[in-house]
Amino acid sequence: MNDLINILFSINSKSEMQNFLLGLFTLKEIKELSKRLKIIRMLKKGNTQKYIAQKLQVGIATVTRGSKEIQKGKFKNYV
Repeated sequence: MNDLINILFSINSKSEMQNFLLGLFTLKEIKELSKRLKIIRMLKKGNTQKYIAQKLQVGIATVTRGSKEIQKGKFKNYV
């Protein structure tokens, strides 16, 4: 994980980041990551888990996982 963090910190532009992520992940995986970010944003705005699951067409367990991570204090300064 430290290698990934160090590489991410070394990337200096949006285009470099895009190229790196497209090289590392499939489009499907990138879409999944984007969906997880949407889940966190929607939870932080107060949307219900059921609404989010229906709106984003994801399983309730995926939304619940995001909720639990927020409760642990993650994403406090992000998303």
